[in-house]
Amino acid sequence: MPRFRLLAVAAGALTLAAALAGCSTTVHLEPADDANDPACAEVSVLLPDSVVDLDRVWTDAQATGAWGDPTVVLRCGVEPPAPSTEVCTTIGGVDWLVLDQEEARQRLVTYGREPAIEVVIRRGEEIDFRTVVEKLSTSIQSGLAPATAHCTDRVPTATEPPTEEG
Repeated sequence: MPRFRLLAVAAGALTLAAALAGCSTTVHLEPADDANDPACAEVSVLLPDSVVDLDRVWTDAQATGAWGDPTVVLRCGVEPPAPSTEVCTTIGGVDWLVLDQEEARQRLVTYGREPAIEVVIRRGEEIDFRTVVEKLSTSIQSGLAPATAHCTDRVPTATEPPTEEG
């Protein structure tokens, strides 16, 4: 191959590599205190490539996942919550405490599972909150041991009839 053509191919390859590298951003996240729990590794490998219309993005912290820019962030290994008066609901077969209902974000933490998992969803996006949590609950159910505690005063979901629990 002539030297000019070889240089042109090499320059084209470098340009393509640079363009592709520019498309893949890494989101900086802080790992949870117990992110090194083996169960978090199980959950991490089961996380979906997308939730609703949001593609997964790379993160730089162990046992984390992010989708969008990031619109949805998951951290495994957070402190398991104690019994609480916070709103508790079951979505996708997983009990969730609904915490920090702020204007800018919604934070949920699994209840009754160790290690616990935190999900933060940025508000203001055109996404279906319930669908996001259901999709992530599938990975959590498959990766973690069954729950050892359950919500007692549950907020009924559209797929769950009201109960007489208390």
